[in-house]
This record gives sequence, structure tokens and C-alpha cells, in this order.
Amino acid sequence: MAKLYFHYSTMNAGKSTLLLQAAHNYRERGMEPVLLTAALDGRAGAGRIGSRIGIGAEAEVFEDGDDLFARIAARQEVCPVACVFIDEAQFLTRAQVWQLARVVDDLNVPVMAYGLRVDFRGGLFPGSAALLALADDLREIRTICHCGRKATMVVRRNEDGAVVTDGAQVQIGGNESYISLCRRHWREAVGPDVVPAQ
Repeated sequence: MAKLYFHYSTMNAGKSTLLLQAAHNYRERGMEPVLLTAALDGRAGAGRIGSRIGIGAEAEVFEDGDDLFARIAARQEVCPVACVFIDEAQFLTRAQVWQLARVVDDLNVPVMAYGLRVDFRGGLFPGSAALLALADDLREIRTICHCGRKATMVVRRNEDGAVVTDGAQVQIGGNESYISLCRRHWREAVGPDVVPAQ
């Protein structure tokens, strides 16, 4: 039975690497997966999922207005879709997460979404919030803080290295601008009394 999976973490945990490995496993067994990534994230090149360790694969892109259920249903009519992999799933809209749930429920195709859970301000991304609510299976991908504890938060630094606590939720690229931290060290970095706004 197909399921909607959400593999979530903070920055630099290897989400794209795990996605690419899982997609490769499908292909090795003669099954064809569909790979999707956010159009606004072109760090690896347009229509490409790339990992910091140097592996990558071509992917279709999605934008806010795209109907992902219709896209996968049309693809399924041409050839069987073994699995749908979504990179940068935090950029999905709430409606698109419901469309992916329909892919699972109505087409019986598993969907594996990989993305960030929270932004640098400590708030949920819209796609992540919907996935946390609707996914059949939640899987945390762990990475560590400099203290050795599990990192669950991320801070953004400006060009001078100072931690910023406001600004646009989305800033593509600039991995050097982000540091994954445990909650205690995130609070120390942004201020101990900061309560993230939603």
C-alpha cells in the first residue's frame, strides 16, 4: 500500500543525497521514479537535484500553481510511475501537499518528500506544516550541532557573520550563511526570549 512520507531535517543533513540514493535503487530494479524539485531552487542547475557530496540527477520542476496530481496522473497513463520523489518539499504549497496525498490515495503511488522542517526564525515552512499534518510516515534525518546534540534548528548569518532574526523566509543558496544548531544553541544565538512568530 502506497504512503506519503516526509523526510525532514535541518540544513546540511544529507536529504538530497538520501533522495538520490533511494531513486537510484528504484532504477536499479527497473522501476521508473519521478523526481521533482522546486523551480525557485536552481543551486544544482535548472531542473536538477544535486547533493553537496557531488551526486545529482535530472528532475522536473514544480512551481506554486502546478497541479501535481494532474501531472503524475498524466504521466501514469503513459508509463507506470513507481514512486514520486520531491526535493525541497518545504516549498510545496498546502494545496500541492493535498494533491500528493491524492497521488498516494487515488493512484496508489508512494510519494517521498524531503525538506526542511523549520526556517531560520524557528517557524514552519507552509509545505512542511502541511506534510507534518498529512504524511503517513514521518522520518527525521539527523544531523548534529557543534555541541554534539541533535540539531533541530538553523540560524542565518549576514555577510558580516552576525545572526539575523528577520527577513524573507526563503533565501536560496548560501549554505555558508546557515548553521544547524540544537534548540539551546539556537536560543543563545537569536536571543533567549525569542518566541518564533507563525
